[in-house]
Amino acid sequence: MEFIDISVTDRVARITINRPEVRNALNPLAYYELSQACDRIEADDDIWLAVLTGAGDRAFSAGRDLKQMAEINAAGEDEKRQEAELWQKITRLTDRHYFPKPIIARLNGSAYGGGLELALACDIIVAADHARIGLPEPRRGLIPFAGGVHRLPRQMPLKKAMGYLLTGRDMSATEACELGLINEVVSADQLDDTVEAWVADILKCAPLAIRAIKQCVMEGLDYSLAEAMSREYRWETRRQESEDSKEGPRAFAEKRAPRWTGY
Repeated sequence: MEFIDISVTDRVARITINRPEVRNALNPLAYYELSQACDRIEADDDIWLAVLTGAGDRAFSAGRDLKQMAEINAAGEDEKRQEAELWQKITRLTDRHYFPKPIIARLNGSAYGGGLELALACDIIVAADHARIGLPEPRRGLIPFAGGVHRLPRQMPLKKAMGYLLTGRDMSATEACELGLINEVVSADQLDDTVEAWVADILKCAPLAIRAIKQCVMEGLDYSLAEAMSREYRWETRRQESEDSKEGPRAFAEKRAPRWTGY
C-alpha cells in the first residue's frame, strides 16, 4: 500500500495513515487502502483487535485532502469517473454502522474533519495532550457526512454537539475527554504505554465475548431496552457454543489465567 501501513503482531493489527507531509490527510486512494486494511482485519480470525493512528506527532489525520478535492473538481470527466468508481469500493469504518472488532484510536496529534470521523468510529480513543479535534467542514462549504453529523451527537450532549457542528469550532483533547469523546489524555511520551495498557486489557478477555459485547451494544442502540435484550445476536450465539466459554470458568476454578483460542 502507498499511504496506509499495516502490521500484525500478537493478535493486534496496527494501522498507520502515512501521509505526514499533509498532516495525514486522506485522498481517495488512502481511504481505499484503509478500507482494504479493515477488510483484512475483519476476515482474519487470528486478529482480535486493531490500533489506528497517524504517522508523526503532529496529526492523527487532517481528514479529507481538500487540495486533491479541488483538483478533482477541476478535472476532466474521465478523472472524475475513475475517482467515483474508487469511492464505490470504499466500504469500511466511517460509512458502516460499526466495525465488528474493537478498534483503539491512538491520537498522536490533531484530528479534524474526516480524521475525527475515523476516531469517532473507533471504540476507544487515547489522545496525546497536545491534540485538538474538530469538524470544520461547514467553514469549507461541506458537512461531516462520513458519520460526524450522526456520531458526535450520540457520543456527547446534544447541545454541546450542535455548538461544535454548527460553528466548525475545535476543542482540546482535555475538553473532549471531559465531554466523554475521549477515554484518556496523556502526555505524548506516555501515549504508547497507555495505548498498550488498553490493548493488554482487551487481550485478557475472550475475543468472542468482546465481539459479542460490541455487537450487542451497537445493534442494541437501535431498539428499546426490552427489544434489545430480547434479540438474538449472532456473535453471542457463537460465544455460547465456543470452547472459550468453557475455558473461562475452568480457568477460574483452577486458579490460573485463561488460555483463549477464539473458538
